[in-house]
Amino acid sequence: MFKVSGFCVLMFLLVITNSFAQKKIAKGFVFEDSNQNGIFDKREKGIKDICISNGKDVAKTNLMGEWEIGVEEEFNVFVIKPSGYSVPLNEKLIPQYSFQKTNNNDTPESINFPLTPDTENKKFSTLFFGDTQARGKREVDFIYRDVVDELIGYDAAFGVSLGDNVADDPELMDEISQGIAQIGVPWYNTFGNHDSDREANSNKERDDTFEKLFGPSTYAFEYANVAFIGLNNIYFEPSGKYYPHFTEKQLDFVDNYLKLVPDNKLVVLYMHAPIVACDNKESMYKIIENREHCFSISGHLHEQINVFVDKEMGWNGKKEHHHLINSTVCGSWWCGGLDELGIPHATMNDGAPNGYSVITFDGNQYSVKFKAARRSDNYQMNIYLPNEINQTALDTSKIMVNVFAGSERSKVEMQMDKSGKWMPLEMVKTIDPECLRMYNLSPYLKEIVNGQRLDDVFGYTMDYPSISHHMWELQLPDNISNGTHFVTVRTTDMYNKTWQANRVFRVVN
Repeated sequence: MFKVSGFCVLMFLLVITNSFAQKKIAKGFVFEDSNQNGIFDKREKGIKDICISNGKDVAKTNLMGEWEIGVEEEFNVFVIKPSGYSVPLNEKLIPQYSFQKTNNNDTPESINFPLTPDTENKKFSTLFFGDTQARGKREVDFIYRDVVDELIGYDAAFGVSLGDNVADDPELMDEISQGIAQIGVPWYNTFGNHDSDREANSNKERDDTFEKLFGPSTYAFEYANVAFIGLNNIYFEPSGKYYPHFTEKQLDFVDNYLKLVPDNKLVVLYMHAPIVACDNKESMYKIIENREHCFSISGHLHEQINVFVDKEMGWNGKKEHHHLINSTVCGSWWCGGLDELGIPHATMNDGAPNGYSVITFDGNQYSVKFKAARRSDNYQMNIYLPNEINQTALDTSKIMVNVFAGSERSKVEMQMDKSGKWMPLEMVKTIDPECLRMYNLSPYLKEIVNGQRLDDVFGYTMDYPSISHHMWELQLPDNISNGTHFVTVRTTDMYNKTWQANRVFRVVN
């Protein structure tokens, strides 16, 4: 017969007792804040079936609006804003949907999240900013002048910054938020590698300043028929090096949450580094690849690329997954010549101007429109053609077009002198010629005059241009007569929107 000593029994009981002691529960209410004072008053009612998360698990409120969820010693819990409700906003219009427990504060007996009924139209527009990436207040002012000024009063449901809000100075994020708040819409934020606390000792601490200002760096909310999931996919090693990666906790969160999201809803994942760059992207693909309606967006590359993720990239869904690498507000890190207002042209490395995206949602469908900073909505391409072409050189002359938001699903064609047939252009992967011309000015800008480098006066030098993913070209007809002519180029994008531009040139003997 097996005998258990008194000492073994005592040790067993201590282990059981300690395990229960280490298990912590956070609890509270989600309620309809009738008087919008942020306090759960006696006459206010709880709301059922609202999702609460600790960043991994997802729980739902009961009939009384009560919830509880397991947490660690330090934790973030947040409500996933449902469609038809709004959460409070702070003075910088940052949504307030979370509670953070640190060593410096206590856990309330009840953590309560207020919601207010709100009208959400089936069709709505949003603003998506890629890397604003300001180095000091001078470049914070560039953000204000280049994009914020023109967007004040814009009819958007909300906006999203896709990370790298700053260039290694997290304290500036508050300054940038104050300016973006002037647009007048709620604003969500994403954690980027340049937003990190550089003195942090672990990956877990890298986003401390971000979370203090904005809330959890991985979270979700719903608006109309769309579920948005913001993800921190920048993982730091102890050495300070980083790489794009989804943690197991994040993967569990997305999986747990999407089990509660109806299939007819559109799911939008947004993050800083492209989803295709993550070392464990296939793990995320497995969670979303069976959803018919799904789209993802990122920043980070300072280029604009429409990626259609297919089987060769590890995707096993029925149709390709569309991932947009968004244009950046700072363009090429606020480099390039200064204009008459003292703002750099900041052309991105692929030849597209700096700017942002306006994404319109209609039910579970979406469309993306690129907007160049301080340019008209119709400025969607650059046409490259010599101003003057010799008659004998027509047979070797080509027209080249950079369609800033173009993709392999775009149609690009050209017409001569507003007559004749439309001729299709061929998509090519090459360097934008104007981007290369500006880069070749670098030696001049590095010169020193009166003890000062010229790029400090006229604008910073640019990096060598990258291969652009939205260039088209066509051989010119060899029978163009002498004189002045023009070409018309039109493009139709994947959302069936058509844009058009013209270019005048001369043919001489």
